[in-house]
Amino acid sequence: MRGIVLAGGTGSRLWPVTLGTSKQLLPVYDKPMIHYPIATLMLAGIREILIITTKQDQESFQKLLGTGIAFGVSFTYATQDNPDGIAQAFLIGESFISNEPCALILGDNIFYGVGLGNQLQRINQADGAHIFAYEVTDPERYGVIEFDNSGKAISIEEKPVNAKSNYAIPGLYFYDKDIVEIAKSVKPSKRGELEISSVNELYLNAGKLNVIPLERGTVWLDAGTFDSLIDASIFMQVVEKRHRFKVSCLEEIAWRGGWITDQELIARADSYMSSPFAKYLMDLIKS
Repeated sequence: MRGIVLAGGTGSRLWPVTLGTSKQLLPVYDKPMIHYPIATLMLAGIREILIITTKQDQESFQKLLGTGIAFGVSFTYATQDNPDGIAQAFLIGESFISNEPCALILGDNIFYGVGLGNQLQRINQADGAHIFAYEVTDPERYGVIEFDNSGKAISIEEKPVNAKSNYAIPGLYFYDKDIVEIAKSVKPSKRGELEISSVNELYLNAGKLNVIPLERGTVWLDAGTFDSLIDASIFMQVVEKRHRFKVSCLEEIAWRGGWITDQELIARADSYMSSPFAKYLMDLIKS
């Protein structure tokens, strides 16, 4: 399975901060925001990852992440010239996807939970579409999924004024090899965007949409506003200080997965010099 991180857009909800830099390069506690969605894909066992950025920010992402070799993965880069909707990612990434199953995660979406990796790996080879449902207090901000009395998904609506349920669809989606052709058939919405909800509706109408409630205890954070960015940072600080491990540490995921060796982990620690990250990575070797 291939993976895509959509890290384009203007970040207008964070202006003026993001007038000079990409939202996904901002820190969430001790890591750049982009590390968290990449980590989610890695936990799902995905090692070929396309990172879609704006043209002006791409060089900064390449400087930060490189080819991916330090994390035991391969990064490819592409640009989104205009923010024309989430589903546009599949059109931009058509050659990268190359008729393979594909997962898409939004660059400002953060997931954390015990057993999350195992849950994601179970749907790595997606048949049809697999999306998630997460109960929220402000469903009007998201794509919303409606269930019947038996728990079967029956409708999807993008940012409804009057939501039919409190179940939002987080920005993490798994699709089969038909995803590019399905995305090509989507027409722009009234907002002028290729909506990911339209893609999911097509799978729903074809009887190929699997909706999975995120397991209890799983945390989903959308770090796209000032308040949610601070909340995400505080949450990560509390978790890391209480448990003495780092959340979404790309080097640790790669090392524990056998994607990089002890020597490569040590080399990465050396590259961080006096950063607390250097000590953390060295302590992994010693533990």
